[in-house]
Amino acid sequence: MLAQDTTKHEYCFLNTNANMSSASSSSSSSFASKSPIIFTFVCILISFVVVADSVPINETTFRPTEELKKLNRVRAILKKINKPPLKTIQSPDGDLIDCVPSHLQPAFDHPNLRGQRPLEPPLERPKGYNASDEHVETIQLWAESNEFCPKGTIPIRRTTEKDVLRASSVKRYGRKIRGGVRHDTMSGGHEHAVAFVNGDQYYGAKASMNVWTPAVTDPYEFSLSQLWVISGSFGNDLNTIEAGWQVSPELYGDGYPRFFTYWTTDAYQATGCYNLLCSGFVQTNNRIAIGAAISPRSSYNGKQFDIGIMIWKDPKHGHWWLQFGSGVLIGYWPSFLFSHLQKEASMIQFGGEIVNSRTRGYHTSTQMGSGHFADEGFGKASYFRNLQVVDWDNSLLPLTNLHLLADHPNCYNIKAGKNNVWGNYIYYGGPGRNARCQ
Repeated sequence: MLAQDTTKHEYCFLNTNANMSSASSSSSSSFASKSPIIFTFVCILISFVVVADSVPINETTFRPTEELKKLNRVRAILKKINKPPLKTIQSPDGDLIDCVPSHLQPAFDHPNLRGQRPLEPPLERPKGYNASDEHVETIQLWAESNEFCPKGTIPIRRTTEKDVLRASSVKRYGRKIRGGVRHDTMSGGHEHAVAFVNGDQYYGAKASMNVWTPAVTDPYEFSLSQLWVISGSFGNDLNTIEAGWQVSPELYGDGYPRFFTYWTTDAYQATGCYNLLCSGFVQTNNRIAIGAAISPRSSYNGKQFDIGIMIWKDPKHGHWWLQFGSGVLIGYWPSFLFSHLQKEASMIQFGGEIVNSRTRGYHTSTQMGSGHFADEGFGKASYFRNLQVVDWDNSLLPLTNLHLLADHPNCYNIKAGKNNVWGNYIYYGGPGRNARCQ
């Protein structure tokens, strides 16, 4: 390719030599002899033009510019999410937990919250709440050293450049892909085994779920167990509030089960996010980090460890509060974030969800729950126990008219029961790909 315009090079070369041997060798080199410095500079420019002309224009030519733009977008995201901490705690799993002044958390970037401070916790929990329901208290890995964030701050898992670059889309970092709620239709690669109630007005829900470490076999898949508070149609106006535990290599870079939250007001399109990755959820607690790993976890035929989750609408201010474990208030979703959920929920769901990307042309081996089917029961299958809803009178009630739905029962299934200790309960989950799940 470089041979296509050698005449320019030859002219410069010959005339430069001529200039070096004599002041003037011919009429064609008179300019070179009179202005040797300028002539040399022109020759250098010609060389650059020739080389540039000889390189084919393709996407690799522009890659450095595109990479720089992407890196700038990533750094802008990090600047927005990561707030200046008063203290940083190193977690055994590699996470950095930043202790950020509570009034500087991402929620207060929202125009409706700017300049404000977190609200005081509601004085009353829903009627019928009993802290003794929570038998085993699980903790988070970062807190095993008994080092916590000071009062007036909240613990936030620091987001790294690697976290954002792992995302399938930098633009949608921190958001689910559509299909996060099951409602009698195929859900774009999302598969569910859930119990749900509908047909009434709901003001919250409560349950305890055991925590496992399901295998996630594709970097862009996840496995989660959660409760959903839902309102609106299943079109573009869907409102959800979600909380539970999840394994997501894409979001966190590892296979640990982590406590998480989510919300959306437009069916996972442009609003909402996981945890504190956008302005929305207001955290008030200084001892629990949303997005941090949960420890200990349940083991097959061994000890079972569960976490309690309760979400309810405070009758006084109308905000949706989140409780974790034995009565620990984490924070709230301001009611103004939502359209339908400003009033009440129309459906409550409990159960598991995975993403089946079929990247190898067949069903994923990503596990749901313990990775074992519901029929195996206690100590082997995942469970939700003491399922309850909150009614218009701010009272916790057992479920009536409970529906079960497993959209791929040969891959993940669900069964329900009821007794005097666990009240309404479900077992759910499965291994994914097997002889009957292809």
